[in-house]
Amino acid sequence: MDFKDQIQQLAAKVEKMLPQINTEEATKTSLIMPFIQILGYDVFNPFEVNPEFIADIGIKKGEKVDYAIMKDGNPIILIECKHHKESLDPHNSQLFRYFHTTKAKFGLLTNGLIYRFYTDLVEKNKMDENPFLEFNITEVKDTELVEVQKFHKSYFDIDNIVNTASELKYSNSIKKILSSEFKSPTPGFVKFFVSQVYDGRATESVMTQFTEIVKKSINILISDIISERLKTALNQEKAADQMEAAKVSEALQNGQDVKPDGIETTSEEQEGFLIIKSVLRQKFQVSRIIGRDTKSYFGVLLDDNNRKPLARLWFNGGKKYLGVFDPEKNETKLEISCLDDIYKFADQLLASVSHYD
Repeated sequence: MDFKDQIQQLAAKVEKMLPQINTEEATKTSLIMPFIQILGYDVFNPFEVNPEFIADIGIKKGEKVDYAIMKDGNPIILIECKHHKESLDPHNSQLFRYFHTTKAKFGLLTNGLIYRFYTDLVEKNKMDENPFLEFNITEVKDTELVEVQKFHKSYFDIDNIVNTASELKYSNSIKKILSSEFKSPTPGFVKFFVSQVYDGRATESVMTQFTEIVKKSINILISDIISERLKTALNQEKAADQMEAAKVSEALQNGQDVKPDGIETTSEEQEGFLIIKSVLRQKFQVSRIIGRDTKSYFGVLLDDNNRKPLARLWFNGGKKYLGVFDPEKNETKLEISCLDDIYKFADQLLASVSHYD
């Protein structure tokens, strides 16, 4: 299972576990320690993850940080943990005070849901007030995962992270400003556009009128960008399907094996596919439920159409998963221990395809 899959699996568990997590200690054990493990560190080895790490401050002795990730006997990341219901405020954080007393270059402040990574971009050896990377593990984006993976034990490189931290910090700040302006344009933001397209004076009534025009224009622009990207993606997918179909047709004409190299459909995948068909035949004609194997997973499609996924069988790794989709094609992986477990998710499987037809 790759890094992205591990994070997504933890995210799925987090939402289910939250009602049972009532203390900060439970937050550490159930939410934060698994995240540290995904980063490749052994949470049970104090030479890698040192709990209650002592960071003395002046005359204060015995001051402790929840965890310190260690390398060559020195801390490289200090981690302070809060209860998952508690807000993260670096001004009241022990992490903010401890940062300059150790050799650690990075600080992580987290409540198990929100993760904020800090360094010292503004003033050397003093933790910045604003994080250069922040994400919610239940809503983490692919672009954020790329940056988080840099903290993995296998890829950790201080210079590499610091080099991108400054750009991340400012780009994230700009995105927040733009997001805020898009939702509720400020007078200064609106006035910029008024000055570009309107020849008259920017009176109060003009500003009021243009505030709505700017909001509508932004929404139309975003919609157009999304539509164009979807159109491009669909065209590329269609071209790939046509190319694959041409290869299969040529192979059949030549009497060759049409299965792509490196793909082997196992008996478990075949049986799993039959179970899915038996469940979904309640909604679709069996002839419309098509299986298509790939190197990574066994896909189940409606009408043999890549744009109509019904389910996936992820049987190639150490654990087995049934993948189901929401109407936006977002996949959720459900862990199964045996093929019969697919029946346990029959209602969820049927619900996930209810938007078709």
